[in-house]
Amino acid sequence: MTALRGLLRGNAAVNMRTAGRWISSVAAESGFSFPASQARQGVAPRRDPGSRNVQWVFLGCPGVGKGTYASRLSRLLGVPHIATGDLVRDELAATGPLSKQLTEIVNRGQLVSDEIIIDLLSKRLEDGVAKGESGFILDGFPRTRRQAEILEGVTEIELVVNLKLTEDVLLAKCLGRRICSQCGGNFNVASIDIKGENGRPGISMPPLLPPEHCMSKLITRGDDTEEVVKERLRLYYELSQPVEEFYRIRGKLLEFDLPGGIPESWPKLLRALNLDGHDEKQSAAA
Repeated sequence: MTALRGLLRGNAAVNMRTAGRWISSVAAESGFSFPASQARQGVAPRRDPGSRNVQWVFLGCPGVGKGTYASRLSRLLGVPHIATGDLVRDELAATGPLSKQLTEIVNRGQLVSDEIIIDLLSKRLEDGVAKGESGFILDGFPRTRRQAEILEGVTEIELVVNLKLTEDVLLAKCLGRRICSQCGGNFNVASIDIKGENGRPGISMPPLLPPEHCMSKLITRGDDTEEVVKERLRLYYELSQPVEEFYRIRGKLLEFDLPGGIPESWPKLLRALNLDGHDEKQSAAA
């Protein structure tokens, strides 16, 4: 394990290739877990925000906005944004037995198995080698404690950001999601304005509308129905608590309650990450 703990810290191309292969090899073994004595404790030192070796994870319920904020930070910090949801959707768009299997799983509102997610992530890490990628922001992985244990054995995750919204807001956001069938752009037609009560602050999120030429081409994701979204949220809550606790006891978990839409939340998230001084890059990312 000593050698494995050094992965992704030296030559990034070699390390990411090795990590991808090792994740796959562990996935083939039963149990997925490591002895407790091999779990590292303490807080990983943060790197210079300008470094390309940032190794962060974004957690949060479906629809919370992990992809939006992770992609902005990836541009700000110059590291790849790896979203397991995108990996699954890319595979769904392909042909073959795995695509058919994934379609059935997603349409039932079930979560994709650890084995499939790990296999897709391993392939993505190896594909990134040719692009000269170094460091990463993971979005949607790890989703289970077993996945967190595998990742912990491969690389030093420095920071885990847990984005949070109330369930009523999450449901409205998910049901408002739209995709342009022509350009592939992601938009949201939901106009959220929830008044604060019983000590809970209110929250307002304006719709993220498309340009006029996309308006007539908007489609809804097949799995964005109220029944499916509620089931996804239920499953997420059930699995997420052990993952959050896994990183909390290691001093790596940053819980961030989104105060509103992107204009309000983005600068506050940057302050929480000690990145609020990056004004020029911040503007470019927006």
